[in-house]
Amino acid sequence: MKNKKLLAVLVALAVFVAAYLGFTSLSGSKENSQATNSEHKTIGVLQFVTHESLDEIYRGIEQGLADEGYQKGDNLTINFMNAEADQSQIQKMSEKLVADKNAALIGIATPAAQGLANATKDIPVIMGAVTDPVGANLVTDLKNPGGNITGVSDATPVADTVELIQAITPDAKTIGVLYSSSEDNSLSQVEAFTEAAERAGYTVVPYAVPSTNEIATTVTAMLPKVDAVWTPTDNTIASAFPTVISAAKEAKKPLYTSVETMVEEGGIASVTLSQFDLGVATGKMVAAVLNGADPAKTPVEIFSEGTIVVNKKVAEELGLTIPASLLEKATTIIE
Repeated sequence: MKNKKLLAVLVALAVFVAAYLGFTSLSGSKENSQATNSEHKTIGVLQFVTHESLDEIYRGIEQGLADEGYQKGDNLTINFMNAEADQSQIQKMSEKLVADKNAALIGIATPAAQGLANATKDIPVIMGAVTDPVGANLVTDLKNPGGNITGVSDATPVADTVELIQAITPDAKTIGVLYSSSEDNSLSQVEAFTEAAERAGYTVVPYAVPSTNEIATTVTAMLPKVDAVWTPTDNTIASAFPTVISAAKEAKKPLYTSVETMVEEGGIASVTLSQFDLGVATGKMVAAVLNGADPAKTPVEIFSEGTIVVNKKVAEELGLTIPASLLEKATTIIE
């Protein structure tokens, strides 16, 4: 009987010791994972211009970093700069962020990413929402970037956009495309859209502007010649979008965009990518790099599956009816 009692005590003791060791190991594991982010980090962010869509990307970046354990004001400092579409400021600010020896750099929009890429070949540069990283000469291969640059790409779903135009404006034959000739990402989008639209039977007429100064006169010349207008994800057009909306409204021409906020401002519809989600993905990638990931071996993450956003109020003002089947698919309907 005594032996049985002794054996029971030993078994209980063994179970206790095993449980204790397991808890200690688990706690140590958690501490080690948290220790990755225990060191304070400083990063630099360069945003091309102030606009709601780019601001959303930045908010997403902060969230993505926080999700991965990097909290601004706690273990993270963000040196934020905005070039306000001034190319000379992009260069100066890029050089300043490099000189400040930030652990990583983020470029929000193509011109900002290009400025940072030109300023350093050593500090990791993460692209925030660059539509055509290869065409912009930021990386040579999306799967194997090979240098100090990687990031997130927002591939505009142009084929879905063409179907949207067909559904809402079935009588349209000519589509005017308004974009900036100075933005590499816009050129690639226009080429892809033109190919998809012409394949669907449309006549596509491009209208390029070198800067915001020419937008008003270009739009005025374009609108009488087209049945509808489409704008890509373009920072120059976005920064002067109220001018475009005002002219389109007066001419009673539907304006299709590539960003949800621009539909809210007065566009009729769009197949969009969430700018906030793009920012979150960017922030998470920055966190991975801060934790030791090599940009050269980190594939560019591509967002291409869009959601439908429609503005019923604008459609009604233009005398257009948005099909019920389209409204059922839409994730956002502006009344």
